[in-house]
Amino acid sequence: MKVLILGSGAREHALAWKTSRSSGVQVFCAPGNPGTARHGENVPVALEEPARILDLARRLSADLVVIGPEAPLVQGAADVLRAAGFPVFGPGAGAAAIEGSKAFAKEVMERAGVPTASYRSFDSMREAEEFARTQGSVVVKADGLAAGKGVVVARDGAEAVEAIRDLRRLGAAASRLLIEERLEGEEISVIALCDGDRYLLLPPVQDHKRALDGDLGPNTGGMGAYTPAPFLKAHQLEKVGIEIIQPTLDELNRRGHPFRGALYAGLMLTRTGPRVLEFNCRFGDPETQVLMMQIDEDLVELFLQCAQGKLSRTAIRVGSGASVGVVVAAEGYPQPPVTGDEIAGLADAEALGRVFHAATRLEGGRLVTSGGRVLTVCARGASIAEARSRAYAAVARVQFRGMHYRRDIGARALATPNESDSAIEKGA
Repeated sequence: MKVLILGSGAREHALAWKTSRSSGVQVFCAPGNPGTARHGENVPVALEEPARILDLARRLSADLVVIGPEAPLVQGAADVLRAAGFPVFGPGAGAAAIEGSKAFAKEVMERAGVPTASYRSFDSMREAEEFARTQGSVVVKADGLAAGKGVVVARDGAEAVEAIRDLRRLGAAASRLLIEERLEGEEISVIALCDGDRYLLLPPVQDHKRALDGDLGPNTGGMGAYTPAPFLKAHQLEKVGIEIIQPTLDELNRRGHPFRGALYAGLMLTRTGPRVLEFNCRFGDPETQVLMMQIDEDLVELFLQCAQGKLSRTAIRVGSGASVGVVVAAEGYPQPPVTGDEIAGLADAEALGRVFHAATRLEGGRLVTSGGRVLTVCARGASIAEARSRAYAAVARVQFRGMHYRRDIGARALATPNESDSAIEKGA
């Protein structure tokens, strides 16, 4: 069976690694990276051009296409592939708009009765600023895709106005702005594998968005993650499926946009229960890296069932214990990073854990940095404490000039007992 994975980051490396473990599977990554090349064949493709993706799928005679990044999904790559008869794990453009437009996502949630923050949307910057000046602490969001740079938490009206002006520099992604109520609580990610009608919940994950320890500094694409997150108990996870995932799938179906792929719900666990901060139309990064470490399943079979609208499972097996992943970033990130620095120590790091490549390239036989989030270093353990100890021991083996990382990934969970009563099937 030939599986084509689209993308080039650590998320796609993790998917390639996990997919390659399925029996009888041949993996192709487009365009991939030096890490994905260890688990399959890298093939060049322009992800922003659905027609070229289709040509590649035809040339490879792909039996399943897994789309990693959000941009090709929003641009309709899955629609083009499905129209040509290819099974695709990833939603069409109509359903992917749940990430491509935050205003659309809010409309879907309102119609579906999904709990979320109150908000107002603005096409006029002047009107947005006038409203913001009257508010206290709010969240300002660009409506469109902004590569993780489209959300600002403002402490007061003055900061909100400054955020509005900063976000407008993103261009088309911020042609519409949303100003939302600021929610308080623990932030948790829940990802569901969906076949259009049914869903299968993966273990809850906690990401770490801020650049610096203690959740300080600017927002990033994610500096690390761990699973399972103990803040969301088993009965709450089941409730997320019933009250958030299923109504969202039903509403998208009602609109003629069945969601087949990974539906990511970013949640705030408030005093009144989980509320949706955002939806993504794909696997998260770095959440995927730790999930792939933890899941004890043949994912190719599940992805194909989702692609064909035939999901038959209600629970997924996960390994015992926990997984922790630490993102190792280049000098300067999240501002424009310094690139081209040689990376050493990966073999030593992989003796302790697993290293997923994100922004790396081969240059004259040397492995060098090529972007901001360079690697995700992951490890498993019997507990979160043991997994993070192993992950940081592996990180200590990695070397490149200017590297930096957070030293508190998973630390907030250590004081919270991990629940063993889970709606997710536990395996060995």
